[in-house]
Amino acid sequence: MSYVLIHNPGCGSSKKGLEILEAAGVQPEIRRYMLVAERLSVDELKEIAHKMGDVSPRAFMRDKDAADAGLAADASDADVFAAMAKNPKLIQRPIGINGEKAVLGRPNAALLTIA
Repeated sequence: MSYVLIHNPGCGSSKKGLEILEAAGVQPEIRRYMLVAERLSVDELKEIAHKMGDVSPRAFMRDKDAADAGLAADASDADVFAAMAKNPKLIQRPIGINGEKAVLGRPNAALLTIA
């Protein structure tokens, strides 16, 4: 299995997560989800939530950007997934995916737990 890093090269935390993985000898496949061609679909976001332990998408959503994106505080999980697919800025990063496991890299060292 290959390690996939959901990565935003413009984000310091995401860059640090990549550095930590590379220092540990992990060469992840990079998914630059902010690019239109590499955006995550609703189904992919649901799969990430499943691999994180069937969590709500709120577990990897950037709360501070939700209101600006017009996402209500009481939005359903389906609405959150749809909003994240439409506006990838809502997705917290970095996220590591390895096989059937996924983890939010907050703190960044958490990315190594599934390497």
